[in-house]
Amino acid sequence: MPGIEQIVVIGGGTMGQGIAEFFASKGLDTTILEKTAELAEKAKQQIELSLAKKLSKWAITLAEKKLILSRLHFTNETGVLKQADLVIEAVTEDLEIKKEVFRICDQLCQTDVILASNTSTLSLTEIAAVIKRPERVIGIHFVHPVTKTPLVEVIRGLKTSQETVQEIKKLLKRIELSVVEVYESPGFVTTRLICLLINEALYTLMEGVASAKDIDQAMRIGYHFEKGPLEMADRFGLDYVLFSLEKLYREFGDTKFRPAPLLKQMVRAGHLGVKTGEGFFHYDEDGDRLDIG
Repeated sequence: MPGIEQIVVIGGGTMGQGIAEFFASKGLDTTILEKTAELAEKAKQQIELSLAKKLSKWAITLAEKKLILSRLHFTNETGVLKQADLVIEAVTEDLEIKKEVFRICDQLCQTDVILASNTSTLSLTEIAAVIKRPERVIGIHFVHPVTKTPLVEVIRGLKTSQETVQEIKKLLKRIELSVVEVYESPGFVTTRLICLLINEALYTLMEGVASAKDIDQAMRIGYHFEKGPLEMADRFGLDYVLFSLEKLYREFGDTKFRPAPLLKQMVRAGHLGVKTGEGFFHYDEDGDRLDIG
């Protein structure tokens, strides 16, 4: 297979937007494929806002913004899959939905395409089992926020071929991403470890050991975290953190993954973090903290 040039990202949510923007910023033609034209347009608007914010902070130039947008395409037409060299699935973290996406890709994509999933907790082997070429299925788990975190986990399913792994590692090296190669296990490395830290921070807060602000400050300053565990939870989405912990708890059967009751209360109250403006801290429409200091 020649070099990977045409990329399709299925799903234009937060992660899909970040993945597409990142690849386009590295010179690759990237298309976001959504279920409807309205959702595709919404993804386009969100990326334009993201780039406008970077421009206002002098992180990119106007010329760079225009160049990135020229490489990005948005559609709800599945025909784009026929030209893809690499498809990255970034839909909701639901096994049956992901399986259906891979079945569609199996029908429409060229035979040597690589089919990747951005899943953080689900089984690559189980997803790959629904298609004819499981050796071409691989996990590429980006870390949020994608455009600011130069790290990906490359995950092998049971039947992922060495050739597929090498092609993906070559691409990721080309676009200056650090790669951690892992074998399939619930939560892989990043999700498994960060969820444990967040959960312990939640129990520490519940027990009245320290305030949310002081817990985060202890980890930021004491251990050089860019953001504390509770703000990280807000930025991931508390509903996503709860889902991940519940999945890890079911898979491992270990009580250390049992979600803290406070997390369930927050989710039930609709305080999901940045996306609702309120979690353990408060945020403006751009996702900036309002209660720092």
